[in-house]
Amino acid sequence: MPHGRCRWKVFGSLLALLLIGHVATVRGYNGDLDEPVEHIKIGGLFDGATEDAELAFQYAVEAVNNEKLSYSNYQLEAQAMQVKYGDQFDVSKKLCRLLNMGVAGIFGPSSPKSALHVQSVCDEKEMPHIETRWDAYTKLPTLNLHPHPHIMGRVFLDLVVAFEWKSFTILYESGPWLPSIADLLKMYDPKGYTVTVRQLDLRLNGNYRAVLRRVKLSEDKRIILACSIDSMPEVLKQAQQVGLLTDHHQIIITSLDLHTIDLEPYQYSGTNITGVRLIDPEEDKNKQVAEFLNASQIAKTLELQDGLNPAKMRVETALMYDAVLLFAEALKHLIGTEPAHLLEPITLKCDDSSTWKSGYSVINYMKGSTIHGLTRSIRFDHQGHRSDFLLDVIELGPAGLEKVGLWNSTEGLNFTRKKEQTLLAFDDGTLQNRTFLVLTAIRFEGFGIDLIHELSLMLGFNYTFILQEDGVYGSLNSDTRKWNGMVLELLEWRADLAITDLTITSDRESAVDFTMPFMNLGISILYRKPTKEPPSLFSFMSPFSKQVWLYLGGAYMMVSMSLFILGRISPKEWDNPYPCIEEPEELENQFSFSNSMWFTIGALLQQGSEIAPKAPATRAVASIWWFFTLIMVSSYTANLAAFLTVEQVVSPISNAEDLAAAGGTIKYGAKRDGSTISFFKDAEYGTYAKMYQYMMANQELLTSSNPEGLQRVKTENYAFLMESTSIEYIVERECDVTQIGGLLDDKGYGIAMRKNSPYRSALSEAVLRLQEQGVLTSLKRKWWKEKRGGGACSNTMEEGGALALELANVGGVFVLLIVGCVAALFVSFCEMLCEVHSRTREMKQSTSDDGAEELDMDNVGGVFFVLFVGCSFASLFGCCELFFVIAHRARRHK
Repeated sequence: MPHGRCRWKVFGSLLALLLIGHVATVRGYNGDLDEPVEHIKIGGLFDGATEDAELAFQYAVEAVNNEKLSYSNYQLEAQAMQVKYGDQFDVSKKLCRLLNMGVAGIFGPSSPKSALHVQSVCDEKEMPHIETRWDAYTKLPTLNLHPHPHIMGRVFLDLVVAFEWKSFTILYESGPWLPSIADLLKMYDPKGYTVTVRQLDLRLNGNYRAVLRRVKLSEDKRIILACSIDSMPEVLKQAQQVGLLTDHHQIIITSLDLHTIDLEPYQYSGTNITGVRLIDPEEDKNKQVAEFLNASQIAKTLELQDGLNPAKMRVETALMYDAVLLFAEALKHLIGTEPAHLLEPITLKCDDSSTWKSGYSVINYMKGSTIHGLTRSIRFDHQGHRSDFLLDVIELGPAGLEKVGLWNSTEGLNFTRKKEQTLLAFDDGTLQNRTFLVLTAIRFEGFGIDLIHELSLMLGFNYTFILQEDGVYGSLNSDTRKWNGMVLELLEWRADLAITDLTITSDRESAVDFTMPFMNLGISILYRKPTKEPPSLFSFMSPFSKQVWLYLGGAYMMVSMSLFILGRISPKEWDNPYPCIEEPEELENQFSFSNSMWFTIGALLQQGSEIAPKAPATRAVASIWWFFTLIMVSSYTANLAAFLTVEQVVSPISNAEDLAAAGGTIKYGAKRDGSTISFFKDAEYGTYAKMYQYMMANQELLTSSNPEGLQRVKTENYAFLMESTSIEYIVERECDVTQIGGLLDDKGYGIAMRKNSPYRSALSEAVLRLQEQGVLTSLKRKWWKEKRGGGACSNTMEEGGALALELANVGGVFVLLIVGCVAALFVSFCEMLCEVHSRTREMKQSTSDDGAEELDMDNVGGVFFVLFVGCSFASLFGCCELFFVIAHRARRHK
């Protein structure tokens, strides 16, 4: 039944149009039945970019025949042809067909490539060409009714200045959009405006997320979006997916067709989306055209219910209607001023040089005419550009698009609603003198208390704090689906606001609203401070690597051998041991093998020796060796101090991955109820999921409060997972714990309130203003580093001055000294024993007359043995005692 009723409506609409056309034909005789009507054909090329443009073209022809040309002998006749979008061959063929039909003007197409070809042919044939598309480079005989892009650029410039943007990002789709943002690009100034330009990559087949993510990472909250209305829905959808449509963002959209797309998914996002509109949907003429288009569409497709809404009409559709009206207005003036035969179009062919002499006259009359159409007042400047026009400034709100101002080329931007002077304007009144019940975890003092006080001074409200006795912030019971803690107090209207270290989570935001974060944070690891590993016993060897020590030993042996060999070869190194004997039988050489090694080691240790080379060859080797030892000793000395004093910090873990891989060696946990354990519960990353399974399998590792977790960190081999701001507060006061690694996530603290609270925006803007003024930073420094014992650990870190070397730093040198002394003692005794034994064999003992015998080594050897063994035991005992002291002090230092 409804379907049949619709058909009757369609039939009635079409019948009415036929009657109007019939009346127009009868009246075309101008009261004289012998005078026929002259039909002037106009051609339209439509490529389907806007499906309503052809219907608007046909309806406009009917309208002007009934109004502007009703008392003349001339009537317009529409010749509409469909062409393939961007197909220049098809356009050329259809254009030549229209010219051959003797048309007086060409309307369309909308494809840039096709339009350029039509412009060229019409220029050659002096045929009026009327465009309605976005084009910055039109020239006669083409007339474009679309507002000129360069003038549109002034609109967006005025909006940026009015909004006081100092930094913004421009996202543009392709080259044709650049003229409209040219003035914005000129705003760039290193000391003033910061302008970032990014292009939406069309080669990615509609996937704009990559460039949108880059915009998000840049943290620029102000965006100008210049793209076609066909791409706009997908761009906005993906922008919402990557997090660019939040209540912190402001977006200006340059398309004049913003009002035609579905913006309902973004109405409640809080994003300030601003655009401009050329069409006034409240005008009666707009409603009439929309009704006709609806009737035509229903007649074609027999679709029911909603058709074209006047508020959803595309600009190109409206401009097509206005273009026909403007053409008829020019024709009306020509009828009274030009001879009749000049108005008659002639048949033109594309393959000859024929032109229509009156074509430029029609264009010039159109340029000089002024009409009021669907796009309001239409007039052109001396260059043929539509530079004087009126635009509505529109914004997206919870109720949809709302008109908030006007723009015209003479007066510029004018907001029809007053710009808020303060942050206190709300739907339900003002915050002035209002009293809030504020939940908190600490009654009298703290960061949150001071923050509420600062907000009250800025916004003028009063407040009363209520202590949350159980200290529970609020979590959702998965079984009962009920909230507890502070969130429950808000939901049951026992409090208006809640402020503490209350993390903004998706679960909590489903139940309550939050202001913008007043502090950003993330989950991190609290663990005992890493111990300093004492230097190794032989740290004095560290300035050189093992390879360098080996090379140094090799160089020492090589130079010693060189001196020994050269000393034997060089004649000047052989000396007379007895100068009194002029011709001795034997000569002596000072560079024996032992003396060569002694000379070389003396130079290396910067001590020298009494041996002086005499031959040029030995002196050359000695000089090179001295230079070598100079460089080596200087390098060693320069690095020695650093290696003796360095104490490497050793920590068993450095991040969450190390903690998860510890395999239970280091226990870890989190607060039993809170956002931290919820994060691990919902985490998809493998390491975090593994950590959650470990904590659930070891419930005893979960704590009921943060102080309990801190106590376990200090007394056990335990790591506590908590929010970074709490860790920063603790490490300022507890010097034996520290934060390990970076942040595992990114979130913030916010002030909680009931859903759809009217004062949310004012509080958020006030928080933002406090952040810009540095008040939040000052409060954090006050309560983290100054109050309640803050800064206790920073004093120890800032102590300067050189530290005294402990025995652990130089113990190796003492060990080397003792070992050297023991070795020297052992060698000396061995040398003495060998010498005594040798002499007793060589010497023959003689016995005196009284029978007394000389004591030899056989008589007193035991005494020397006892002395040697005693010294050895004493040296060994000294070494053991030294090692014991070094180990004890290193353990105590650790």
